[in-house]
Amino acid sequence: MSGQAGEERVHHPLFARFYVRATSKRNLPEEEEAHRRRMVAGLSGTVIEVGAGNGLNFRFYPGSVDRVLAVEPEPVLRDAAVQAARVAPVAISVVAGVAGRLPAEDESFDAGVASLMLCSVPDQTRALAEFRRVIRPGGELRFYEHVVARRAGAVRLQRVADATLWPRLLGGCHLARDTGAAIEAAGFVIERCERFPFSHGPPVPPIPHILGVARRP
Repeated sequence: MSGQAGEERVHHPLFARFYVRATSKRNLPEEEEAHRRRMVAGLSGTVIEVGAGNGLNFRFYPGSVDRVLAVEPEPVLRDAAVQAARVAPVAISVVAGVAGRLPAEDESFDAGVASLMLCSVPDQTRALAEFRRVIRPGGELRFYEHVVARRAGAVRLQRVADATLWPRLLGGCHLARDTGAAIEAAGFVIERCERFPFSHGPPVPPIPHILGVARRP
């Protein structure tokens, strides 16, 4: 859930330090670890992971990946990601950058990874356009994101949270985004998408998530 911004400077130090502590005190819950493993399973070649946070996905990349460019704008999270990259099973370079202006050439990656970050970008359309720009034709976008609910009452609660303190407390995170539809609107073809309720821990209740693969035509 790392924060992103349209500007070059993104700084959420309180959230970032809390997030690093919360995810470093213990192993990830077994179910969340399984989601992250499945997200990157079977990847190969060159990969760009945007909003890499403190590098929670790094240890799950398969040996078939040649290299990963991990983009993270928040300094505290980025420093933690650098440490995680040093013990990762594949070559990972951690760089500063924002989702709306990625530090990468056109069509330079075989795949992109969006893991709990499209909730926090200020402009999903722009971020997904950047993914489409840097992923080669035929390449994949792997995604693991929480999304808007389907029940009207739950949607209302999500929208109230988004309009009040939730984004300020959680590094720009928004609950009521229809990220699957946004991925398709950006020109990707979703090949597989699972939807399930999941909580990353108290006090957050289970909320809808999607996990899947989209392809750039």
